[in-house]
Amino acid sequence: MPPEAAPTVSDLARPPRTGTRSDSRLPLVLDAAARFFAEKGFGYTSMRDIAGAAGMLPGSLYYYFASKEALLVAVYAEGVRRITDTVLPALGAAEVDPWTRLANVCAAHLAGLLEDGDYGQVVIRVRPEDAPAVAARLTALRDEYEAIFAQAIDALPLPPRTDRRALKLMLLGALNWSQTWYRPGKDSPSVLARRFVRLLRDPLGQ
Repeated sequence: MPPEAAPTVSDLARPPRTGTRSDSRLPLVLDAAARFFAEKGFGYTSMRDIAGAAGMLPGSLYYYFASKEALLVAVYAEGVRRITDTVLPALGAAEVDPWTRLANVCAAHLAGLLEDGDYGQVVIRVRPEDAPAVAARLTALRDEYEAIFAQAIDALPLPPRTDRRALKLMLLGALNWSQTWYRPGKDSPSVLARRFVRLLRDPLGQ
């Protein structure tokens, strides 16, 4: 069976009610939720927390989302969208050397995680199993992005027996862990990405 289509924010948000004001506060809700999910985790965040940060009553959140799980998927989808939008220009530069393109893709991925704040942290730190009711949706979003990232790995001139999927997971794991140890001002995402890719390339004799 084909993977479940990844939801968008518009899929998950409740439609505006007839005769009411527009959903102009939706970005405030998403930003507040992203901040709490990133700092406290999904399980330790309440709808009351998010409502207070967004400047509304807890019950008002249900105008936008039917549940905390639906709100999480919307935040996760927005985080994936932002990272994807950062990576796609680097991935589309097919005229460059494949290893250079991979370094550029990794740099864009790191920038999306490290410079986009809360949304990037939610994508990395909130695991699908943290919200079983929407685990399939979160997994679909993650897999959709990983398939995009994998295109840079697939273009590499590697030995035939190379396990490209394992290589992708190892590289993404290293990049994603950077949120734990990264210190702004010491090394840029571009410098770190080139180092990571060199560690992969040199042992393979490329």
